[in-house]
Amino acid sequence: MMGSVRVKVKLKNAIDEALVSRGLLAPGLLRECETEGLVDTGAVSLVIPPQIVEQLGLRIRGQRVAQYANGSEETIGVTEPVIVECQGRETVVEALVVGNEVLIGQVVLEQIDLLVDCRNQRLIPNPEHPDYPVAIIK
Repeated sequence: MMGSVRVKVKLKNAIDEALVSRGLLAPGLLRECETEGLVDTGAVSLVIPPQIVEQLGLRIRGQRVAQYANGSEETIGVTEPVIVECQGRETVVEALVVGNEVLIGQVVLEQIDLLVDCRNQRLIPNPEHPDYPVAIIK
């Protein structure tokens, strides 16, 4: 069985950051948190628990039907944009709100161009462009 890969991740309220950059919010009021995330290549997006949604002050923008590995479905909340920072790389995504831990899905990994190194249970930069993330446009 493959071991789990856990990484340090910083999550920030992207709306707060936009307001700070426009001078409309004091930098000290930017809501962010550092936590550990479980890399889940079976998940598509970012999944965060309700307590982190609250900590970041994120609004729930809508609902989405989520399907679990066992085939069951549930309607869950979708947040405003969240900045995900991991290993010095960052991207902006909406998050699904469910569970009790942060899950980093495939879309986030692709956007920050990190790959799962299963043998060493860690994330590594894509060897094709190790110094910075490259977005593939087809």
